[in-house]
Parts: sequence; structure tokens; C-alpha cells
Amino acid sequence: MHKLNLNFCSAALAVVVGLGGALAGCTTTLNRSEAPSASARSTMDRDVEATLTRLYTVVPGSGELVSRSAAVLVFPSVIGGSFVVGAEYGRGALREGGGQITGYYSTTAGSIGWQAGGQSKAIIYVFNTKDALDKFKSSNGWTAGVDATVAVGHMGANGSIDTQTIQQPIASFILTNIGLEAGASVGAAKITPIQL
Repeated sequence: MHKLNLNFCSAALAVVVGLGGALAGCTTTLNRSEAPSASARSTMDRDVEATLTRLYTVVPGSGELVSRSAAVLVFPSVIGGSFVVGAEYGRGALREGGGQITGYYSTTAGSIGWQAGGQSKAIIYVFNTKDALDKFKSSNGWTAGVDATVAVGHMGANGSIDTQTIQQPIASFILTNIGLEAGASVGAAKITPIQL
């Protein structure tokens, strides 16, 4: 029995170390010889716009929420995979003041537990207050649920965003291929500025 537990712990540790190395390879800085790619920024900007358009279609009232917000942070494609140890990674952009992109970010998250599978999803953070946005922008690395409480965007009985979501400093929405992932939280996702 102890030998089985030791083998399992050794295998789990190997997976954690392997995932740590893989995520470390997802650097957030450019080599000095690399120039920021206008094409990569253009693709990201287009993907962010498409994700917001989809949010507005799937979640009635979200367009008005975003237009009144201080900013919206959009990760069009967060890729996750897991088997006992899970990891997620994605890149996105922060839009402020009428849709102007003011920065690019990465998101990473990990978990340990009995789980299996993989998926791609879009994650949207709506900063409803300027104070919440300022705290986010002044950090060099921000963790959802640790540095700020992020409310899960909920639909009201009328099929539109409920008033509790509107009143929260930060609200999040997770879109899958099927639609809005109701009740899903962003967990302890680490968000860091990147050069794109």
C-alpha cells in the first residue's frame, strides 16, 4: 500500500514539474532580437472584438454593461488541459475608453485534484469601477480572487444580466463552444502584462 502511494506521489510530482517547465516556457518577455509583431497584435485585436461580439449575442445586456464599464479584459482563447494536475494558459487584451486597447496580458492557472480532460474557452473580465481598474493596472501581476474579488456574471429571471453582477467592482464571464458557462468562476488565475 505504501509503495503504491509512493509511486503515485512520485508520478504526480513528475507531472507538476513537467507542467511547471512547460508554463515557464510560456515567457511573458520578448528576446531582445525579437520585435513586437504588428501581425500578432492585429490578430489578437480581431479575436478580442469577435469574442466581445459573441458575448453580446449570448448574454443579453452585456453590451450595455461593457459600454458603461471602466474597462474590459478579454482572453479569446484560454487553453486548459488536465489529468490529475491541470493547467491553463491564454493571452488577451485590455480595452478602455470606447474600445481602445491599452495593454496585452497573459493568464495562467493551475490545479491539483482528480480531473481529466481539456478545453478551450474565452474569459472576459468587466471592470465596473475605475478603482478596481486602477488597482489591476498598478499591479505587476494580479491574481483573481486573491488581489480582488471577481464576481461570476449571472443572468436574471428576465434573461438579462442581473443587478448584482452590475454592482460588483469586477465581473467575469466564461464562454465555451456551447455558450455561457453558468456559475463558473475564474479561480485563482494569475494575470500578467506581456509584450505582443
